[in-house]
Amino acid sequence: MIIGVPKEIKVEEFRVGITPSGVHDLTRDGHTVLIETGAGEGSGFPDEAYRKAGAAVLDKHGLFERAELIVKVKEPVPAEYDLVRPEQAVFTYLHLAPNRELTEVLLRKHVTGIAYETLARDKGLPLLSPMSEIAGRMAPLMGSYYLQKFKGGSGILATGASGVKPAKILILGAGVVGTNAARVASNLGMETTVMNRGTERLQKIDELFSGRVKTLPVTSQTIAEEIRDADIIVGAVLVPGGRSPILVTRQMLATLKKGAVIVDVSIDQGGCIETSHPTTHDDPVFTVDGILHYCVANMPGAYPRTSTLALTNATLPYLKIIARRGIKKAVQEDMIIRSALNTYHGKIVNQALAESLGFTTVDRLG
Repeated sequence: MIIGVPKEIKVEEFRVGITPSGVHDLTRDGHTVLIETGAGEGSGFPDEAYRKAGAAVLDKHGLFERAELIVKVKEPVPAEYDLVRPEQAVFTYLHLAPNRELTEVLLRKHVTGIAYETLARDKGLPLLSPMSEIAGRMAPLMGSYYLQKFKGGSGILATGASGVKPAKILILGAGVVGTNAARVASNLGMETTVMNRGTERLQKIDELFSGRVKTLPVTSQTIAEEIRDADIIVGAVLVPGGRSPILVTRQMLATLKKGAVIVDVSIDQGGCIETSHPTTHDDPVFTVDGILHYCVANMPGAYPRTSTLALTNATLPYLKIIARRGIKKAVQEDMIIRSALNTYHGKIVNQALAESLGFTTVDRLG
């Protein structure tokens, strides 16, 4: 198979879809790997390292023209839409639910869209988890940073001080993001509360933190009560393949303390705060009603070396399956790869995505 790994062009995105070590494994198995010039530099992998591993290094247009499978970190952006060829396959974080434009491009071109974030195995999401872990650990740190008065925050030191209470952080969601956010927040000494719809995850939080983290069920009433005193709110809600539900409305925002900070990690899937919209690392925050919103859609990209290694450690085994079997057989015969399939032959084949966008899903693959 001919596999192409382009340079990411999303704003301030420095991760790359494969490491030289991964290239070595794929070329050893007889596959051709094309790397765009400079693709790995942001993560500390120079072109020469890819050449030594067996890759061909070339320009973006040549890569898209030759590759059967495009391997990325983030979804194709508008500048790449014309580069994606009809019948090509893309293996990346797609996050299509809030992105109708990209979805329609993939459908129109009959692109096989294989999404990291929906690949399921043993009731888990092994390709989403590494980045969720990093984003979750970042969330309290970003929230704490923007509590600084000169950044527009309330001026509360998140850790507190001798004789002074720490900040209160409310985490909406008890999955990988929420659990890791709670770990960092509690270790920093913050008064930490985690809310979740199901009690099973809350029980695990109780066991993991031995009562140091408060847990509550998600209801409109409990959210309304808890957000009033929160200094930091972390949105960590996930519906695999679908749009995140809105848990904090614009009306509820008025009850928050001025200078509070929202970190909406679920922004990749549309966000769980009604006033959220995607931001970038070079312009990460905006203010609504005196409340700061940090809604960077590629948070782990701030730490590209760590993030690239964590991500590619997880994705490479599945990339090998796709390359070995071929795209058609992989998506039709391997149920794990099939769980990652979002678009195929001009149709949406992921139920949650179809429902989010109002499309009709299909159960059979042609």
